[in-house]
Amino acid sequence: MSVPDVILFVLALYAAAGLVAAIAFVSFGISRVLSHPMPATLGARILILPGAFALWPYVLLRWRQARSRA
Repeated sequence: MSVPDVILFVLALYAAAGLVAAIAFVSFGISRVLSHPMPATLGARILILPGAFALWPYVLLRWRQARSRA
């Protein structure tokens, strides 16, 4: 396996994990992470999805911290 293949494989794993984490966060985690729990509209969830996809490690960290506070 060449170096470019390994890099592409790692990027694909990052993207797959990001997709799963973003969908889970947008579906269940938004209301837990907000300081004042409130419902998020479908439009807000759609707007948050790309950012959660790209920054999934940070999103999971914040979600985990919010769960430990509750």
